[in-house]
Amino acid sequence: MSEPAVVARGLSKSFEVHERAAGLGATLRSLFHRKTRTVVAVDDVSFSVEAGERVGFLGPNGAGKTTTLKMLSGLLHPSRGEARVAGYEPKRRDAAFLRQITLVMGQKQQLLWDLPPAETFALNGALYGLSAKEHGEALAELTELLELGDVSKKPTRQLSLGERMRCELAAALLHRPSVLFLDEPTIGLDVAMQLKVREFVRTYNERRGATVLLTSHYMDDVLALCARVVIIDEGRLRYDGSLSALVEKMRPDKRVVLNLGAALPREDLERLGAVVEASGSRVVLHVRRDRTREVVSHLLSHPEVVDLTIEDPPLEEVLRELFAERPAP
Repeated sequence: MSEPAVVARGLSKSFEVHERAAGLGATLRSLFHRKTRTVVAVDDVSFSVEAGERVGFLGPNGAGKTTTLKMLSGLLHPSRGEARVAGYEPKRRDAAFLRQITLVMGQKQQLLWDLPPAETFALNGALYGLSAKEHGEALAELTELLELGDVSKKPTRQLSLGERMRCELAAALLHRPSVLFLDEPTIGLDVAMQLKVREFVRTYNERRGATVLLTSHYMDDVLALCARVVIIDEGRLRYDGSLSALVEKMRPDKRVVLNLGAALPREDLERLGAVVEASGSRVVLHVRRDRTREVVSHLLSHPEVVDLTIEDPPLEEVLRELFAERPAP
């Protein structure tokens, strides 16, 4: 049986943080007597990701997601525990390891601001030792998948945010890595561009068999790409498993969304489930999963019901409830 593409065992990372009060006096005192405290960013996190799997890596701000990705990519050394990625120990930063991975951070830029992205592509090709044939084939594939056209020939500073993000992805994947760490790749993008990036990640994963570990605050990214999620909070692992199982565990109900041609008595609706929204012709009910078929059948017998949709609760609500159950330290 082959080794998983990504393995974290008891991964932990702590930082020593300098503290001082505001003011000139405090600044002068800190030159001689520094007060520090230990901040635990990641605390004993263990999980694995199989080759070719797409996994959502979720948590609130400050949960330790980016720190974990930096340890898995070798940018940070763990304080405790170990990691293996593509068969390598990340902290050693072997050249063979670096050719197998990429880390894309939506808030960071590798493109050269005053030069066209094509110059960055050429530089990255040289850094990874790609032959002219390998560089040309990879760039042609990425240009097709990302619909770059002539975008890469314009100075980076003249590109829109969406165009820059597509070029960032091309630059990061030019060496055809087998493991992708994607940290907020759609941040700040409009809805249409988010969709393009999602489609690209899915296509690249399926075409190349690449492993994807994705962080995002846009839950549509996760829902569209990941059947499994790993969730951390305050640096600790909170959940690792099926996304659908998490939703069912945290919210054992379904949302039934009604579009009404005429009003239905509220008391009739409340006998079917909890009315969480009733504005004009739109009504949203929370219905127990085991009663969904019965409730839907009853509602469809009413001529007032023009349209009906059954949904899972929004993932944002599920995560909010999970984090609200945060165990005591």
